[in-house]
Amino acid sequence: MLVNIRIDFKIADVATMEKSYDKLDRLIEKVHKNVDVKEEVVLKTCNRYEVYMILERDINIPTTTFIVEKSDVAVNHLLRLASGLESMIMGEDQILGQIKTARKNAIKNNTIGPKLEKVFTKAIHVGQSIRKNTHINEGGVSVGSGAVELIEEKYGSLKGKNVLIVGAGEMGTVVSKALLEKDTNAIVVANRTYDKAQQLAQELDGHAIKFNEMNDTLSKIDIVISATGAPHTLINKERLSFLPQEHLSNMIMLDLANPRDIDDDVIELSVQLYNLDDLRYITDKNKERRVKEAEKAEKIIEKETVLLKDALKEMEITPILSSLNIEAEKIRKQELEKTLHMLDISKKDSKKLDHLTRSITDKLMYNIINNLKKAAIADDIQTINDAKKILIEYPEQ
Repeated sequence: MLVNIRIDFKIADVATMEKSYDKLDRLIEKVHKNVDVKEEVVLKTCNRYEVYMILERDINIPTTTFIVEKSDVAVNHLLRLASGLESMIMGEDQILGQIKTARKNAIKNNTIGPKLEKVFTKAIHVGQSIRKNTHINEGGVSVGSGAVELIEEKYGSLKGKNVLIVGAGEMGTVVSKALLEKDTNAIVVANRTYDKAQQLAQELDGHAIKFNEMNDTLSKIDIVISATGAPHTLINKERLSFLPQEHLSNMIMLDLANPRDIDDDVIELSVQLYNLDDLRYITDKNKERRVKEAEKAEKIIEKETVLLKDALKEMEITPILSSLNIEAEKIRKQELEKTLHMLDISKKDSKKLDHLTRSITDKLMYNIINNLKKAAIADDIQTINDAKKILIEYPEQ
């Protein structure tokens, strides 16, 4: 049973999501205690936390906080997600890379198996195919450029402004590259790992600083964009209190982290603070065009969902078919060798006899394999379980 449990920006704001992470972890722990979890992939981004699992059997997962979807509904969601249809900014490309990373992490942690490997590989393929065959990601905004657009809407032109990027990870890099198109005066990058800050600063023709040097730089900064993976806030009222009031009143901060990097108390200093929730309201000039492209994407996803659903069902009978084929081939070879020892025939005739026995075996197996596949597609669990008993191992009474 494939299960997806998630919380995202569609059902929760940033503050609610922050409070829900531990609760979701505890729910996943309960699932592990109640049923054998065969496979698991975790997808965590700035505005969603999702867990995909293959369970030994279907169980009830009671929750009023999270979305729980199963089987082909969960498959359909992941394909939509990979295609950018579930993103805050429709069609953005960043989510596809995040899904690839989630799969790689699961491989590294040895939690992914054949079923989720098939599901995630298909999702990545569909996401790539939709971007290639539709215009869903053209003329739009990414989360990075959306963040920059938000600042421009609230602040005005970025020309001549000094920008501090806190965090040189994925989100910090995306925002930084969007800033390259703007006529900023200077871009400063601060990161706990100084080498990473230097690397990003070099790409931006900017300047890297060590994390503990951030206070020395703030007096020269007009705009702060923070996107770290820290579990707690990094910037608060106390940290900024040494700055002149005039400077604070003209300072704008954008917190793209979740959990948040910037404490709400900075607002008391007249700092303009925005976060991921504010990105929802960015004017998307090309949204209408991409909605039409989304309709094309939906048709592709609908077909691919059916194909993947059938492929997953067929995987249920893979052990049966494997056992059947191995046993049939073993018997065929044994009997062929016995017969060849008793006959005095040429090499050419031996090959003919080999071909004959393969043909007989294939024809004997054809209806069995075909009917098992039909049973899998029809969700005929009784027939599949009976086939396991007969062809693999009958359970001890």
